[in-house]
Amino acid sequence: MARYIGPKTKIARKFGEAIYGEDKYFDRRKYAPGQHGSSKRRKSVSDYGVQLKEKQKAKYTYGLLERQFRNTFKKASRKEGVTGENLLQALEARLDNVVFRMGIARTRTQARQFVGHKHILVNSDIVNIPSFQVRPGDIIEVRERSKSMEPIQEAIAGSSRGEFSWIEFDAKAMKGKFLELPAREAIPENINEQLIVELYSK
Repeated sequence: MARYIGPKTKIARKFGEAIYGEDKYFDRRKYAPGQHGSSKRRKSVSDYGVQLKEKQKAKYTYGLLERQFRNTFKKASRKEGVTGENLLQALEARLDNVVFRMGIARTRTQARQFVGHKHILVNSDIVNIPSFQVRPGDIIEVRERSKSMEPIQEAIAGSSRGEFSWIEFDAKAMKGKFLELPAREAIPENINEQLIVELYSK
């Protein structure tokens, strides 16, 4: 199960955003990493550089590696509708992301681990593939034998994320429903998907 395992605060500082969630180390140093990170004089970035940075930000935010992200984009481009919106909807519909959005896990990384370790059911069946595409109407829940796990209980009890219009979740039952693919304006991530489309269109 390939995933990024490098320093996360360094990546967050690179983009100037806490893309992995709350990070006390990022709060202390919100400038770019490196010897000249805090300097106000930065080199101008080309259009390609801006587009590449936006793609990298989306990739790290949702926890995908390069090939996974490229394949997701290809599938999104083949669907009807706006490619950029299709891309973000596909990323939001990943099982690990849905588990994170429901508050079952504190981070997408933790959600990916819960899914991989068979703690999550989709329509009463065990699914251990983080990239599994959840469809409208699917029921996502914590496996019965896993409900007593301290990390899951702590994540649900301490969840401070707001409600999302495309998801229903019963914290007591540890069970939720994926209602629909989210509209672009409802997705809270600060990502300019059009730049990603322009990058892959070259």
